Amino acid sequence: MSERSQRARGRLTGVGVGPGDPGLITRRALEVLEGADRVVAPVSEGAGPGRAETVVRTVLPDLHVTRLAFEMTREGSHVGAARALLPWLDAGEHVAFATLGDPHLYSTFPALATAVRTLGGDVDVDTVAGVTAFCALASVSGTVLLDGSESLSLVTALDGPEHVETALGEPGRAVVVYKGGRYVPEIAALLAARGRLEGAVLGERLGLPDEHVGPLSQASGPASYLATVIVPPAGRR
Repeated sequence: MSERSQRARGRLTGVGVGPGDPGLITRRALEVLEGADRVVAPVSEGAGPGRAETVVRTVLPDLHVTRLAFEMTREGSHVGAARALLPWLDAGEHVAFATLGDPHLYSTFPALATAVRTLGGDVDVDTVAGVTAFCALASVSGTVLLDGSESLSLVTALDGPEHVETALGEPGRAVVVYKGGRYVPEIAALLAARGRLEGAVLGERLGLPDEHVGPLSQASGPASYLATVIVPPAGRR
């Protein structure tokens, strides 16, 4: 039997820590973070602590968090981060990766886990669900997301409002927009043209001291990158 096969199998857990409010991290997430051999959190090259790390440090101030640097390009970013994790995982460690929101919703975690396995990491992968930004925004703003037989479209405006325009083609659907902060004026204009601006809400930096939540119609310009917009279904009383 090889030395590697005798070692404990590594485990990689994506832990959703919520949208930014430390009060919205789950008890399950706390248990996994405290029980892991190592906790890592993503950070941009050369930047300070990210929002996921900030949440973890707020609720578990004595926990050591290792920053996992991500480069600008998506492919290079995940491969480089995966290489950094491999020695710990190959040694049989349980590594918890803290991620904003939920690990399966526009998170870096699935691509990171895929990169680890592609590089030869023989690991167990699991996740801990987290509160999403749009659910937090609905709560703070008092917006009913869905009722009765209504449905929802979740889109990003990372590269522009085109996906938003497509989603608005079904008036009976609520629309949630992620990562469209710099296109807020264009999104607001699009909603106004479709008669959907009334009732739409904008939230950014949710749970942080400088949180902003209000009607999208009152937005004065671009918002931060992680801004969230909720557009209720058309025709709702």
